[in-house]
Amino acid sequence: MELIVRAVDVGSGNTKFVTAATGADIRCASFPSVAYPSSDDSPSWPASERKKTVCIPIGPLFYEVGPDVSLAADTFRAKQLHDEYTETPEYLALLRGALSMMKLSRIDLLVVGLPVALFAVKKAALEKAMTGRHDIGGGKVVTVGKALAVAQPQGALVHYASEHQKMAEIGHEQSLIIDPGSRTFDWLVARGMRLVQKQSYSFNRGMSDVLRLLAAEITKDIGTPYRDYDAIDLALRTGKQPVIFQKPYDMKRLLPLAETVAEQAVSTMKEWIEAPHSLQNIILVGGGAFLFRKAVKAAFPKHRIHEVKEPMFANVRGFQLAGQNHARSVMAATGREQGQGATGEVE
Repeated sequence: MELIVRAVDVGSGNTKFVTAATGADIRCASFPSVAYPSSDDSPSWPASERKKTVCIPIGPLFYEVGPDVSLAADTFRAKQLHDEYTETPEYLALLRGALSMMKLSRIDLLVVGLPVALFAVKKAALEKAMTGRHDIGGGKVVTVGKALAVAQPQGALVHYASEHQKMAEIGHEQSLIIDPGSRTFDWLVARGMRLVQKQSYSFNRGMSDVLRLLAAEITKDIGTPYRDYDAIDLALRTGKQPVIFQKPYDMKRLLPLAETVAEQAVSTMKEWIEAPHSLQNIILVGGGAFLFRKAVKAAFPKHRIHEVKEPMFANVRGFQLAGQNHARSVMAATGREQGQGATGEVE
């Protein structure tokens, strides 16, 4: 019987997850990484208004999560932008919200991700926390047989290799995967599929820094506090001006400021990379790829920068592929040998 493999990437900006997978055909969905706490499991709106959220019990509270969570949450939306993020009730609520939306009662292998800087120290604890029974509310439980945590950009490398049919070839190449997310700017140098730890890292310089910086500039300009980060994000991605005090606000003059954050992040990353000339693949992924593209191209002018379709889902698609490979090789062999331990390495 085929093992059920699923992947979840709980980011600081969005929670991405796999809804269906047949070989390399992987379907994904996402919702904002906002968990709205309440003392009971009744949704925060009348039953006549059906919205896409679920209430997840964690400890004494319930956390409402899902695509329509912005309609439930109040105007203050606390983001868990710190290194203990994976240990918070909000993280667990977002993960279980994703499990709820997969509509499965059992998952044999669940693949999750970690920022590169936290990978070695948090991997074992996260895998342990993800394994076992997950209460998803309404009397429903999802049981996870085994969990596998991988470094987030490692997922993107697997996805890129699969998308370009380079799985065999890339095993002999050196690659740099750059993943600007909401909270962290991650990068990973890999020989084949193995990460080179001393040249790979992440630090807190992501899209949330850009949005906060621009919000502070708009606040100075209009003379009143402005914190509509979603409107700024949309403006950066689409060029559509945000409407402030009933008028379109021209953000063109703020673009150079946004680009300085990307330049600082890329410049710091370059210090870690020992031999840029030997990199055969430079792959740019993540929700912030559109804003960091210019800085990456300037930093590596002699390289071609590869991008993937739907860069926000690159990691989670790669997690799924890595999980399927792991299930086929290691877990199948482990099953035959009656439960002897597996390493959990993505190879």
